[in-house]
Amino acid sequence: MTKKYFRLMFTVGVLSFYMLLCSFTPAADTIQNAGFKLKTIIIDAGHGGKDAGAKGLSSFEKNVTLSIAKKLQAAIQSQFPDIAIVMTRSDDTFIELRRRSDIANKSQGNLFISIHCNSSAEGTAYRAHKQSGVMLLIYGIKRAGEQLEAMRENASILIEKDQTQYEALDAEDPANAIILSAFAKKYRKQSIKFGEYLNMEFTETDGRPSIGVREQSLYVLANSGMPGVLIETGFINNPDEEAYLNSDTGQNEIVQSIVRSVKAYRDVLTLQQ
Repeated sequence: MTKKYFRLMFTVGVLSFYMLLCSFTPAADTIQNAGFKLKTIIIDAGHGGKDAGAKGLSSFEKNVTLSIAKKLQAAIQSQFPDIAIVMTRSDDTFIELRRRSDIANKSQGNLFISIHCNSSAEGTAYRAHKQSGVMLLIYGIKRAGEQLEAMRENASILIEKDQTQYEALDAEDPANAIILSAFAKKYRKQSIKFGEYLNMEFTETDGRPSIGVREQSLYVLANSGMPGVLIETGFINNPDEEAYLNSDTGQNEIVQSIVRSVKAYRDVLTLQQ
């Protein structure tokens, strides 16, 4: 059997799957959504191990994200004991993007929260009007002009041993485009809702600047079968924000904003039952 034959059969299978998705009626979709409950949250501390992430004057993204993720785990367990928490990493370990998604899916998570720090091209020097603020990323089909953040986050792929497993991300392949499109539509509305709650808490409660809720083609979100938001908690290359991101005060404020958003999100899901 040739590769061309297998590729053809794969495409036929994907098309059949897509037609099956399209056959669901709005009523059936409503019934399915009515049974959705927030039972398991996946907390993903970005980067780790040999992947340090963005760098500030005195700290690395991987350490900041892990510290915030652990505080978030403790806060949710304390305030929502009925919600199970699964961490993609709990120490300074390099976890491949595919493994992060696998952990989330095998744990049957209902919400994926990925913690990151942003970085700009301005460097780490002190200067006036330096870029700052949070940014909330949800998964979106690749579009021109929106790939800077996606390329930075997906750069982890480049230091993984088996890169062939990511070939399915080729956006030029019609079969892949169908898969990605079907996935994006499934949880897009819920991801946006949670992202909006986060944005409101960060800006209105904490008084922090925000770049807003944006769509990006992020692998770790695209392959996690649940609503998800990647939270860029601040610009680590901005000395003022770096100090905030590394402080207990800053981390606790970030955590409580996420916790309040989780509560608002869960309350809406409960009303829809």
